[in-house]
Amino acid sequence: MLEFLIDPECPAHNAIFNQDKTYVFYCAHGLRSLFAAEQARKMGLQPVRNLTGGFAEWQQYEGAVIQEETHPA
Repeated sequence: MLEFLIDPECPAHNAIFNQDKTYVFYCAHGLRSLFAAEQARKMGLQPVRNLTGGFAEWQQYEGAVIQEETHPA
């Protein structure tokens, strides 16, 4: 699904991938996000980073976590 969201020619494209920002990919332990980040790089998305060790390691080293309140549509 990520490929569809990144590709500007795809109807499912998400404009968030058009911003001038650094894109940080993460998952629970860093492996799936590593593959996602590599695919994003291959598609031309720049700059792209992967959170090594994932969210679990981030929390283990007391990385800041901000929980945003979500509202149903």
